[in-house]
Amino acid sequence: MPVKSKDFKNYLDPFVISKIKSLELRARAIVEGFMVGLHRSPYHGFSVEFSEHRPYMQGDPIKNIDWKVYAKREKYFIKQYEEETNLTCNIFLDISKSMQFKHSAQISKLDYGINLAAALSYILINQQDAVGLTVYSDKVYNYLPPKSNRVYLKTLLIGLNNVKPSGSTNTAACLDSVTEKIKKRGLTIIISDFFDDPDSVMKALKHIHYKKNEVILFQLLDPVERNFGFDRDSVFVDLETNEEMTTQPHQIKRAYSEAMKDYLSKLKSESLNYGIEYNLITTDQSFDKALLAYFAKRERMH
Repeated sequence: MPVKSKDFKNYLDPFVISKIKSLELRARAIVEGFMVGLHRSPYHGFSVEFSEHRPYMQGDPIKNIDWKVYAKREKYFIKQYEEETNLTCNIFLDISKSMQFKHSAQISKLDYGINLAAALSYILINQQDAVGLTVYSDKVYNYLPPKSNRVYLKTLLIGLNNVKPSGSTNTAACLDSVTEKIKKRGLTIIISDFFDDPDSVMKALKHIHYKKNEVILFQLLDPVERNFGFDRDSVFVDLETNEEMTTQPHQIKRAYSEAMKDYLSKLKSESLNYGIEYNLITTDQSFDKALLAYFAKRERMH
């Protein structure tokens, strides 16, 4: 299902993507839409290659230039060796019950996260990188170790297709348990709303980072969770504990907004202090923001 140039924006829209039944087709549509859009945006020229090549850099031996690629693109590219191209990436997806929330956006945080994880897996496998998947909430529900063959993509997608929201969030414990299995340094991607204890989360993230792993966080929020855009008396239900609270939104909006602002600021600043990439994504945003963040990080790792 190739994405036509005029359709690329649709294939980055979370709601449009959610209408595609097959997760594999959703992943492919997101990636192809991103690639088409990349060349029609201010990011034109951003280096994204699905091959064993990288741009020529000063000091590279001229003999390593791939002249066939130059003939097609009029740009110098170096054919990479296996040790240069292979990256090991572990994707963590939070499936706690809070992730099933949706209000302002048309899809839940969990659905957005599943699609994002699928698209990233599709990219990594097509770059001949090894990718693994950990599905977790208060415990690890599924752990698929990193592998790089194309057949493994179907295994990853099946794992994502079988996801059901479960439990409360305990990011730290789940990260720690899987980090012990990570023997080869690489990239760790965590997709979560991070409605968790920030101190314990940061402690676990530092543990991963100290093992020489690069880390990217994607914090997913429904837009209403940022701006508390409720305008009438409401009954609020905690999706993880089922606890209920009836209130008038205007009475707590200021306190909520300040608490959320402080929480987001703390998570972002502490992440950056430890060299951890932090990205706040609302579920009404197109997928290109997250994919650009991934590729930018990938470039800096080379």
